[in-house]
Formats: sequence, structure tokens, C-alpha cells
Amino acid sequence: MKQRGLFEEIDRLKELTKLGDPLMALNGKIKWESFREILESIRPANNPDNEKNAGRKPFDAVMMFKILILQRYYSLSDDQMEFQLKDRRSFERFVCEGETLYHMPDAKTIWLYRERFKELGIAEKIFALFQSQLEEAGLIGKSGKIIDASFVEVPRSRNSRDENKQIKEGNVPPDWNDAKKNQKDTEARWTKKNKQNYYGYKNHIVADKKSGIILNYKTTSAEVHDSVPMMEIIGKPRKSKEPLWGDSAYKSEEIEKILQEMEYKSKIHEKGYRNRPLTNKQKEMNKKKSKVRAKVEHVFGAMYWMGADYLRYIGKERISESVGMSNLLYNMRRYCFLER
Repeated sequence: MKQRGLFEEIDRLKELTKLGDPLMALNGKIKWESFREILESIRPANNPDNEKNAGRKPFDAVMMFKILILQRYYSLSDDQMEFQLKDRRSFERFVCEGETLYHMPDAKTIWLYRERFKELGIAEKIFALFQSQLEEAGLIGKSGKIIDASFVEVPRSRNSRDENKQIKEGNVPPDWNDAKKNQKDTEARWTKKNKQNYYGYKNHIVADKKSGIILNYKTTSAEVHDSVPMMEIIGKPRKSKEPLWGDSAYKSEEIEKILQEMEYKSKIHEKGYRNRPLTNKQKEMNKKKSKVRAKVEHVFGAMYWMGADYLRYIGKERISESVGMSNLLYNMRRYCFLER
């Protein structure tokens, strides 16, 4: 069998591009170097280890960030990520931008980087920076906002009633050893919606009506009502009487009053009550509002495709960082689509 040479390798990469490698769109349109200053904070400049010439040099910060992006894109574990980096040309081309590296980070290195990434809240900082880039590109308008929330489930913990009671009170059962504590998520919560049980967290988002870009987000445990973080994430209106769409979970006299004071134009669904059902006029209004509000379901559909509706991390801090990465990646992919 003839050994593949340089030109054959180049031809193979061209074939991958021609077949529609989605990672090439990300590489070509996202300004990865603009994130470097934030990413370099993971390795402080005054760290003495940075001045040592001995040993292998640390992996590039932007490259490691791209690896985390790949993990979220394809919902891969650290071990799977290590294997795929060494096995797939498209992954290598994405993180190295055409260069050939003989050494790729192993699963432990990826885990350590992600932990440091989480501790410094890098996802939230880059989300904000990329948001400003989207505004400069004119992709975020003033046609209105849509607010909604989606469940992010985690592996279910089988605890006794007494253990669950202690966890809800903010305590860790005293008979749990360190190994058990590391395997139990004491910050995830149970809730029920439409007669279905959920265990984990919620991704609360507000999206731009026109572009579908996520403008802001917040992660909470699953039992937190959708309306609780509402005012925190919608921010100030971008113009007077800016429309705000949302389902009936966000409807209350108090919320309507606050929105009016903030100069939002409420497009939130009307809510029916046991002794006060919706009128035909209210039902018709809700139907019209649904045509706009339904756009946010495309966001959560993309999250489902990325596997972001079920995460295998433990603890709110790790889940929040992963949710932030999912929202950031969604915006990046949306940006690439809008800029075609």
C-alpha cells in the first residue's frame, strides 16, 4: 500500500471542507485571538513556572479554549476528547489551525484546564466580550426580547427521604464519606412540570427577537420558578417601549408593574385561573404572541442537539460554567449562520 504524502493529506483536508466541515465556519468567522487576553489569565504572568525553559511548554491558551468548545459542540467526555483529538483530522485542524502537533493534551490536562476555566469564570467573561462583538457587527437589534427557561438535567441521585431533607436544608448528611460526597450533587433539585419529574438545573435565557442571539443568561437549580431571575437577565430596554415576550409563567400583576416602570412593552402570555378562564380575545392574543415567542424554542432545540440539556458534571459551579459555554457556542454558531 502506498504511503500517503503531503499532497494527499492536503487533498483529504480539502475534501473534508468540500463535504461541509462545520468547524471550518467557526475557524473562519470567529476572532479567536480576541479572547486571548482573557484566556491568558488562566496562567498568570508572574507565575514562576512560566519562566522555566525546562520541560514541555504549556499548551496554547486559545487552543485549549477551542478544545472546550469542541467538548460542548459534540458533548464529549475528557477521555473521548483526548481520543478524538488524536484520531480526527477535522478536530486537529480546528484546534491547531492547519499546523501539525505531535503532542495533544491528555484527558487529565483537559480536566485541569476546565477546572481553572471554571474557577475564574472565563465562560461568562468571553460571553460578554463576544456579545459586544455581535453588537458592533449590527446583529443585535431593538425589535424586542424573548425570555424563557429550559431544564438542564444531571445524573439522578438516589437518596433516602432523610438525606433529601438534610440536603434541602443546605446540610450534607454526616454519615457520607469523602468519596460519596464527590459523587453526589447536593445543589441539584427535583421539580415537576406537566406531570413529568426533572432533576438538575435550569438555563434561563433572554434572546434577541430578530437574530435569535442569546443576550443574557443565568443558571439556577431546577425548582426555581422561571420568573425569579427574570429582572436580572432582561436588563434595561434598548429603547422605550421595547417589546418583551414570554409565556404565562412570567405573568403577574407585580411583574407587569415593574415592566411598565422599566419602559418595556409587555407581550407576556395571559394566564387563565380556575375561576377566571381566558376569554376568546385573550386566547387570540396569546396565539399571536406565540408566533413570536416560539422562536426561542429554536435556541433550546440547538441546545438539545449539542447535548446541553443533560450534563454529567457535579455541582452548580461546574454546571453554570458548562451552561455558559453552551450559550456561547450557540451564539457563535448563530453568528456564522447569520454571516453567510
